[in-house]
Amino acid sequence: MTKRTEDITVPLRGGETMNAHVAYPDRKPAGAIIAIMEIWGVNNTMRAHAQEFAEAGWITLVPDLFWRLEPGVELSDSNPDHWTKAIDLYYDFDYDLGVRDMEDTAVFLRGFRDGNGKVGTVGYCLGGKMGYLMSCRSDIDCAVAYYGTYIEHSIKEAPNLSKPFMLHQALADKWVQPEVCAMIERRLSPNPLVEIHKYPGADHAFARHNGTTYSAPEAERALALSIDFFKKHLD
Repeated sequence: MTKRTEDITVPLRGGETMNAHVAYPDRKPAGAIIAIMEIWGVNNTMRAHAQEFAEAGWITLVPDLFWRLEPGVELSDSNPDHWTKAIDLYYDFDYDLGVRDMEDTAVFLRGFRDGNGKVGTVGYCLGGKMGYLMSCRSDIDCAVAYYGTYIEHSIKEAPNLSKPFMLHQALADKWVQPEVCAMIERRLSPNPLVEIHKYPGADHAFARHNGTTYSAPEAERALALSIDFFKKHLD
């Protein structure tokens, strides 16, 4: 059943604001999830992810992570003309400012109407790395990362990971190669707060609805694991 949604603005430090899409569960109060986008903007895939987690019982907010670069950008991996723009936005993105925006979003959600004060993140691709950084730098309650890209570039922050963190690794990922997945696992797995799940044969973005590499068995398994994880930490 489709959950109620609305588009809102999130207040940020310095008096700035960021647009966001929100999907609401039926229950009140509920924990909140920041669903952090891929490089394609707040598109139909991210709105579908918001619905998934709202249906499971959490307020789910999708922030416009690229608001400083191109507010409201909405792209698709099935459109060849969108790839260049998406990659350019990806490499122009400032992770440190992004983490700051997600910290402000978490503060906003902790005081959100009908919330229970708990906030987690689920991130895909770029958003997966953002979830990792949030687990290392912020007071987020928990984070889930789907095939996070370039986590290895910030692996030196792993000793600071102090929040429950779940990582879904696609072992046939063209963007995060098997040897990179193995290194990340080696560096993160000694931490008892980290839970890693592997998907042999799955490519990057296996959970991207209507995406070119979508794979239902892996997407359904990852979603079930993520829901169980959020029940443990956000309810």
